[in-house]
Amino acid sequence: MAASLGQVLALVLVAALWGGTQPLLKRASASLQQVHERTWARQLLQEMKTLFLNTEYLMPFLLNQCGSLLYYFTLASADLTLAVPICNSLAIVFTLIVGKVLGEDIGGKRAVAGMVLTVTGITLCITSSVTKTQGQLSTF
Repeated sequence: MAASLGQVLALVLVAALWGGTQPLLKRASASLQQVHERTWARQLLQEMKTLFLNTEYLMPFLLNQCGSLLYYFTLASADLTLAVPICNSLAIVFTLIVGKVLGEDIGGKRAVAGMVLTVTGITLCITSSVTKTQGQLSTF
């Protein structure tokens, strides 16, 4: 089963939401204060309160969860052998790009070479799948 262009774009959006929010979540969670309560239930409630009242953490978290929801809905119709590589591989690329924009050290030339190779491989997968879809449509 080949993927349509809409499915591919949805999967790329999922990768952008997952990968783009990871450095933001990392940065926001580093500045969170430690909470110490006597019971595990109060500890859990305090930690949830701390997270959900911190908009610097909450906004990337909600965007990340929107990506998960879109992934869930897209998997209903997309080819699994295409969906998993697109989302997971491109999420890493988006994580590196957003991390670099935020000033993180991404690893130099080797990281850039890895991103180029990853994008090239995903492009080949997408091109192959979209070509199959167009070939199937023209035979009907």
